[in-house]
Amino acid sequence: MTSVQTENPAMTSLHGAALPFMPPRPLRNASVQTVLARWQPAGMDAFMATEQPVLLDAGPDATGVEPNHPVRLLGYVNRTAAPENRGLVLMLHGWEGCSHSVHNTVVTSALLQAGYDVFRLNLRDHGPGIHVDPHALNKGIFVGTLLDEVATATHQIAAMAGERPFYIVGASMGGNFALRLAIRHSRTPFHNLARVVAVSPAINPSRSTRALDAKLPYRRYFRERWLASLHHKEDLFPDLYDFSAMDPHLSVYDLTDRLVRMFGLFPDAEAYFTAYGVRGAAFEDLRVPTHIITAANDAVIPVVDFYALKPHPLLDLEIHPTGGHVGFVDGLPLRHRLPAMVLERLARPAGTIRPEFGPKFDPAFGPKLGATNGNGFQPLD
Repeated sequence: MTSVQTENPAMTSLHGAALPFMPPRPLRNASVQTVLARWQPAGMDAFMATEQPVLLDAGPDATGVEPNHPVRLLGYVNRTAAPENRGLVLMLHGWEGCSHSVHNTVVTSALLQAGYDVFRLNLRDHGPGIHVDPHALNKGIFVGTLLDEVATATHQIAAMAGERPFYIVGASMGGNFALRLAIRHSRTPFHNLARVVAVSPAINPSRSTRALDAKLPYRRYFRERWLASLHHKEDLFPDLYDFSAMDPHLSVYDLTDRLVRMFGLFPDAEAYFTAYGVRGAAFEDLRVPTHIITAANDAVIPVVDFYALKPHPLLDLEIHPTGGHVGFVDGLPLRHRLPAMVLERLARPAGTIRPEFGPKFDPAFGPKLGATNGNGFQPLD
């Protein structure tokens, strides 16, 4: 396997962690981790009985389809029953996921028990379909560049925290949005934003799309869900959409290229992906402690792009040898480790990026995993 070198080795060590995430050998495979990420432990969703749906006015419609109507985004809020309230956490899901995706529910359950209120926001055209059809809320289709409406909703959600701290946690595409919100915070601050955590964030959407296309199960999964979403939109608004040209046999990349050209959104897919990527010096004006947690063997989010990020004192990059895509499931017995990872970062003292004291992972320590990728370990397929 080809090794990957980094010019920023300090960024790739596991700060504040005695050891990298390393489950038993049968669970280290990338696909195993990614599949296990969908495992819902019994009782983990009990909090849904008290969740409250909230419909937010998310500002002007940047798609141009409804210039006279505000964007509507659906979210779900839960209040902690813990005696000490530690703040409000905004949770952002991944592409074709929703507020009720497993990674959202397992982390939300842990946050509520730890004393945090939680608001799980659905991106446009995403949602569980429990109280309302999410595709019917807005006529314009979802694209990754629609940051303004998410930022508008985030300002409203942050205000719900009052004088308590406000946090943002996102995974996959939600991680991409979380990072872009952290960057935007330097120009247009979010009320009491104390920390941002991005798990397996899609920082290079072009490379991520090509990566998922390269593996048949991933390509089929995302392609089928996306096309189903588009065709449902067409059923709701037949006067606006005709997706018959979206060939179900094309790759996700080629379908994206066809879509953005069809609606004149961008010249091609590459221009579209570049428009919402988070690359290079994107964090140079960062004003809030921001954590990235990812895995070297993530089949959807290639690790190489994280090495190219320009270091920043408020940016903490943690690359584990395994974990798959938003996985980090340990065993046996099976248990999600992601909630503990998120909780540990949210609990750090205000303004700090990592523990001042405590062990730091030495890449030279631990099991020898073969040729390294520049941070002391080899991605585990």
